[in-house]
Amino acid sequence: MHATPTQLLRPAVLLAASLLVAACTPTVRVAADDPITINLNVNIQHDIRVRVERELDDLFSESGVF
Repeated sequence: MHATPTQLLRPAVLLAASLLVAACTPTVRVAADDPITINLNVNIQHDIRVRVERELDDLFSESGVF
């Protein structure tokens, strides 16, 4: 039993295509002279204000002032 030329060619083409795809993986390089800085100045006043307002609402509702 002999293999036809197309049966021999198909695995060779698949191997060559997979090698080409593996060889062409893109690389991303970032060229920066300065280090990357992340500014983490976060204003947490809103969170504190909401927490205090909830505590005051609970306090006033318990005491029955309003």
